[in-house]
Amino acid sequence: MKTVIQIVLTVAIIALGYLCVESIQKPIRFQEAHEMRKDANVEKLMLTRDAQVAYKSVYNKYTGSFDTLISFIKNDSLPLIRKEGSLTDSMLEAGMTEVKALALGIIKRDTIRVSVKDSLFPEGYSVDSLPFIPFVEGEKFEMGAGVVETGSGVKVQVFEAKVHNNVYLDGLEAQEIINLNDKTQKLERYPGLKVGSLEEANNNAGNWE
Repeated sequence: MKTVIQIVLTVAIIALGYLCVESIQKPIRFQEAHEMRKDANVEKLMLTRDAQVAYKSVYNKYTGSFDTLISFIKNDSLPLIRKEGSLTDSMLEAGMTEVKALALGIIKRDTIRVSVKDSLFPEGYSVDSLPFIPFVEGEKFEMGAGVVETGSGVKVQVFEAKVHNNVYLDGLEAQEIINLNDKTQKLERYPGLKVGSLEEANNNAGNWE
């Protein structure tokens, strides 16, 4: 009987020890996985922002469609000024301007067209993957575009791309995700990752910045 009690106590102690260690390790594992997924999603949102800014520079508006944005990235181009020569300090002190230097042929400025994809994306990057959320099968970022009016009455083109914590952290510890959502909602912030805004002109800022 004594041996049985000792075995039961040993098992209980081991189980208790495991639960204590697990209670410490579980939040650590979640934080590590959270940071890894966050970094991957932020990278895509930043690329989306770069593409949207380029799109607006050509069409004077943003797009709420990833299909349109991807087609633009693949098929369109951007103007790039190629510079040859520059004004020296002595030229500037003598009153030489770039316009004069161009007229005299001292410097050259040519505008060329470069591929949007080559300009904005790393070599070999799969542009078709841009809408898809890393680590989550088949889920896409939400994206929209529109116009907002500032307090001074100026109408400003805006866009927004975002992903909720529940989506990009799917498969991780559920209670930790709930805690993260509660924390951000108490701060009256979006419970996820977001760049730009459809409600205000925020200079396309990301909420992680």
